[in-house]
Amino acid sequence: MLNRTIHMSPPVPYDRWLLMVVGALMSLGLLMVASASIVISDKLLNQPFYYLYRQMIGIILGVLVGSIVVQFKISTWEKLGGLFLVSVIVLLALVLLPGIGHSVNGSSRWIGYGPFRMQVSELAKLAAVMYLAGYLFRRNVEIRTHLTGFLKPMGILGVVALLLLCEPDFGATVVILSTALGMMFLAGMRVQHFILLFVIVLVGLSIIAISEPYRMARLTSFLNPWANPYNSGYQLTQSLIAFGRGGWFGVGLGNSIQKLFYLPESYTDFLFAVIAEELGLVGVLTIIALFCFMVWRIFWIGRQAQLLGRSFSGFLAYGFGMWIAIQFAVSVGVNSGVLPTKGLTMPLVSYGGSSMLINCIVIALILRIDYESRMFMLGLQND
Repeated sequence: MLNRTIHMSPPVPYDRWLLMVVGALMSLGLLMVASASIVISDKLLNQPFYYLYRQMIGIILGVLVGSIVVQFKISTWEKLGGLFLVSVIVLLALVLLPGIGHSVNGSSRWIGYGPFRMQVSELAKLAAVMYLAGYLFRRNVEIRTHLTGFLKPMGILGVVALLLLCEPDFGATVVILSTALGMMFLAGMRVQHFILLFVIVLVGLSIIAISEPYRMARLTSFLNPWANPYNSGYQLTQSLIAFGRGGWFGVGLGNSIQKLFYLPESYTDFLFAVIAEELGLVGVLTIIALFCFMVWRIFWIGRQAQLLGRSFSGFLAYGFGMWIAIQFAVSVGVNSGVLPTKGLTMPLVSYGGSSMLINCIVIALILRIDYESRMFMLGLQND
């Protein structure tokens, strides 16, 4: 009788599909940032690959920091959630002080020295999701039964929103409050409470949107950008022209006309328009499909954690998934003229060192959640 040795491959400790789609988005983003910025950086800085190199540095730094973050247990981040949020609130206050905060295009959003600057609003998104996941885990019964259950965290997040509006950063405020609403809904809050909170947030954001002349101008120009295509509607009309030129298959990589000083922020907030112009509808649908798949995997990881009784991990993954989905949807909506213009980058794709660093940390935390769930199912981890 022959003795046969059965070789069994060890279980995979992480979600390979999530890693592959993240790698695809980063690679595609790096390619498109290079294409969208090459003419601008050559003209203004005499270095055609200036923004490409900085984006590469951001990705490398993000991967390095992410590789450190993924080593820590999720329970560690649960304990630090409140302290992290308080620290971010302090930074949001400091960034408003002259001499400490750095202003760009009229907004004081950065803190740091020299080339080492951090956009504090990106940290605020991470801190808000982490804090709220811990609150929903600790006060889940109160969230489900009492009105005060959701008023308490919204009061704290209201302070964050107020400081963000002072910068001003309306886009980050919308993302944080929308994500918080979604997380509390998934936590099981009563429908009538959710509707009440949704109306309060919607009315509040509407009042804020029309309270400043520049925000009101954005709203009116969004409704009919062609009424004033060389002033308030300029950015949106140029973006729509890019979409129109792209057609089915695009004009070809590197052949965009709109990136030649016609479309402002072509490698950051309006990178999606350049993708539409150069890669066409096929490229647009590819990006959308990649993001949909990534968000689905994140929610699947969150669901698995919840089924295993790891509620904090589940809420954290849900929060990250909604954050990415909302910011991507807003970015696409702004570029295509469906939503008013806001300063929001496309996660993992658009140019931005702070955004890339925080996004890498988010992906690392999601991978850690998935790793702990897999180890728990194998009986190798009990907590």
